[in-house]
Amino acid sequence: MEQQFCQSCGMPLTQEHFSKNADGSTNPDYCGYCFKDGSFTSDISMDEMIEQCLAYIDEFNKDAEKQLTKEEAREQMRQFFPMLKRWKA
Repeated sequence: MEQQFCQSCGMPLTQEHFSKNADGSTNPDYCGYCFKDGSFTSDISMDEMIEQCLAYIDEFNKDAEKQLTKEEAREQMRQFFPMLKRWKA
């Protein structure tokens, strides 16, 4: 099965991370941190989301083959996030 990513923050998703729609059904597009009960948990811009995600770079680096600096991670997210559903123009 192909790895799924939250279409808001880019976090790798497993079934335990899926969010819920307003009717209680599972929404496999977003994590529960970004989307809850049918709506986004915060009204932020893509750049603000990137900065929020950078707070978790140390946790990400623990399991990564290549350690990223904050600047490297920021640049990767700036390229990746516009492809996510929430940020597509």
